[in-house]
Amino acid sequence: MTLSSGSPATLGHARLPPSFGAEQIVSMPALEKPRRYWTEEEFYAARDAAPAGERWELIDGEVYITRYDQGDVTPAPHWRHQRLVGVLFRWLDAWLETQPVGIAFTSPLDVKLDAAVQLQPDVLVVPLDELREASYVRRILLAAEVLSPSSAHADRVQKRKACMRAGVAEYWIVDSASELIERWQAGDERPAQVADRLEWLPAGATEPFVLDVPAFFRAALPSPP
Repeated sequence: MTLSSGSPATLGHARLPPSFGAEQIVSMPALEKPRRYWTEEEFYAARDAAPAGERWELIDGEVYITRYDQGDVTPAPHWRHQRLVGVLFRWLDAWLETQPVGIAFTSPLDVKLDAAVQLQPDVLVVPLDELREASYVRRILLAAEVLSPSSAHADRVQKRKACMRAGVAEYWIVDSASELIERWQAGDERPAQVADRLEWLPAGATEPFVLDVPAFFRAALPSPP
């Protein structure tokens, strides 16, 4: 997940702190005393009234907001994040052209795993039979999050637990600092740390998606000329 604004924002009686870097994810309940549990209705009402350029997610009653801003931001983390998201999406999309088990998307796309969990993964694969007239999806085959300093805890803990609990078969965490992918699968107590080759064979596919991890990071983060 990525960028933030540099100005404080207010929601209800909670005042959000200004950001000091290129990215910021804000967990609302941490700023409110006593802890507030957000209902689905409250979440949608507040999100619909929020300024454009904010990604809102709900995890077990807690609201997480990622701000995207065109103001004073440090370009490098945003560039790295967007490149990683873009390359992973393109490679998955190309593979899905030959293995029509789902459709690849990038955020924003609402994933409503249940009334208490509404996410927008950086990259996701939605099964073909899940695509319908609704503006959200309820099932996904894969969720992938690209780490940034401010979102690492939410991506690794709250989001990952919510996805595993809801039966998401694959949850990938792309760690550009270590140039590896943390792969979580249903039932795992700890992730596989994949630094060389990742193979994914969802139901219905005849050939696996093969991710050469070093090549992926080279393609996403090329050396400057």
